[in-house]
Amino acid sequence: MKRRQWRSRLGPGAPDSRLASWLSEPDSLTARCRRACTQFRIRLLRSGLMRPIADEATRQQLARVREVLLECDGVPVIFAHSVLSTATNGRLTRWLAGLGSRSLGSLLFSFPGFKRGQLEFLRLDARHPLYRLAAPWAAGERQLWARRSEHRLGRQVLTVTEVFLPAIYRLEK
Repeated sequence: MKRRQWRSRLGPGAPDSRLASWLSEPDSLTARCRRACTQFRIRLLRSGLMRPIADEATRQQLARVREVLLECDGVPVIFAHSVLSTATNGRLTRWLAGLGSRSLGSLLFSFPGFKRGQLEFLRLDARHPLYRLAAPWAAGERQLWARRSEHRLGRQVLTVTEVFLPAIYRLEK
């Protein structure tokens, strides 16, 4: 998969308005999920030095990768995959390493030094590695929508991809 497949707009074949609202959410998905359910939890799936997916911006062999599920009332609604290049060190490297099951979104949207890049969108299918990572929670869906953006803090760039699982439709807000 090449990076150019990600689109800056939801165009042909766009999802319905409910899902499009989640995909285009300009603020923290964590905060929006918290408002939409009684019990919110972040479940850490894995975190550490790993090989990034081919269409991610880093050129390094290894990057700091973090994968979590955002769960509302015990049901996974979003699979999140974050990648930080190991080429530069800084605060973000230390923060990400020690984050555990705490919210990355609350850090990205509350610390004043972060600058968020443009949202990009892609409909994933079984050919994409992110689909395969999210598939255990996809309830048999053959395609899943994802969004991606870069968050900069000084010279460090964190790429955050969120894959929207079918249970997102249960949430109203």
